[in-house]
Amino acid sequence: MTPQSPPRIDASVHVFFKDGADLRRHLREPFRSRGFPDPDVAWYSRPGPKYAEGTDGPDGSHPGSDPALVGRQVLDERGFDYAVLHPMSVAGILPDWHLGTALYAATNQMLAERWLESGPYADRFRGTVRVNPNDVEGAVREIERWRDHPRMVQIGLPVQTQAPYGRPYFKPLWRAACDAGMPVAFHLEMGVGITHPPTPSGPTRTYSHHAAYQPMTYIWHLLNMIAEGVFQEFPDLRVIWADGAGDMVTPFTWRMDTFGRPHLEQTPWAPRMPSDYLRDHIYFVHGLLDGPGEAEYASEWLRMTGKEDMVMFGSSYPDWQTASPQDLPSGWSARQRAKVLGGTAAGLFGIDRLVPA
Repeated sequence: MTPQSPPRIDASVHVFFKDGADLRRHLREPFRSRGFPDPDVAWYSRPGPKYAEGTDGPDGSHPGSDPALVGRQVLDERGFDYAVLHPMSVAGILPDWHLGTALYAATNQMLAERWLESGPYADRFRGTVRVNPNDVEGAVREIERWRDHPRMVQIGLPVQTQAPYGRPYFKPLWRAACDAGMPVAFHLEMGVGITHPPTPSGPTRTYSHHAAYQPMTYIWHLLNMIAEGVFQEFPDLRVIWADGAGDMVTPFTWRMDTFGRPHLEQTPWAPRMPSDYLRDHIYFVHGLLDGPGEAEYASEWLRMTGKEDMVMFGSSYPDWQTASPQDLPSGWSARQRAKVLGGTAAGLFGIDRLVPA
């Protein structure tokens, strides 16, 4: 690697506990004896196996739970210098927010001890501090607990909630994130919680319909945060929509600008044009399902609305739709590919140390 080239960064690798017993060992009582959802029990069944072949641990443990295997497959075999790990929790939004907070705390402890502080790839892994949006005080405490860990680089929230993230209730979270200097990554959660239906019209019938609607959840949160003045009040806040949908931001931002231009006086707390709040605040992880694919205008589409400076590559390893750099549109320019494959993530996460060949 030359000094002029940025490191290659996989910005979304999903990691797990080995099994339910492993999770319980990291919990304290009374939560250790409680029941909680299984991460692999969801409302919708995927078309085929849930995880990519060969990603389960050598001892039969859950896919994505063995640090040595993940490091070898993501870093060595796929050619990435770093991987940002996003632990997939069973918590989501649970009725008992104390239990939810305890599950996230156990997840963070496991991530730090097993992935970031030991093993042959620890210096190339970066972590996510998982927190509970239904327990803002507990979330702030968890951020304070981990903010100084040298390999924790972002805060993780579930995208499925009971209220849009523009609500004032969440302000202490944004303040804590800014104080810690960490971006906030929103990702679809696993398990079954008590969130609203995944579409404005209720639950879908099939997984394919559910997957097609998923970007709407991100867009709703984003546009709500803009309209409620979150980025005006917190100019240092940076957010990552970590499960795709960057391809959707252009048409919805166009619509919001069109309707927002003559009505800015109705939102004096957000006086700028909606699209003005995207730069330096908004990032997306590009997934396998994002478009427009091999279309002739792929490079032009990535430039629109500044998406080429917002999008980062994420494999979603070990999920069934695990992506590789070869899946990126061939029509992107070399400069665009360099940004997506590591340049943007390196700047966002402060990862600039060169890795020897």
